Amino acid sequence: MISRVNSSMAQNVYANNASETKENKNVGTQNAKENSRVEQLKESISSGEYKVDLSALSKKMADELL
Repeated sequence: MISRVNSSMAQNVYANNASETKENKNVGTQNAKENSRVEQLKESISSGEYKVDLSALSKKMADELL
């Protein structure tokens, strides 16, 4: 028989494992999205369709210097 103390500890362990599983799924989804974006960028660069936003780039550079 599990005492109340052991029961609450078991519940905490289960809750922690469940939250870690959710976090791992979210990380996997995020990595897949990032990989997809990287592939899109590679394709547009190799095909010559990638255009640099010079205004945004110069603003970012200026912000970094300040």
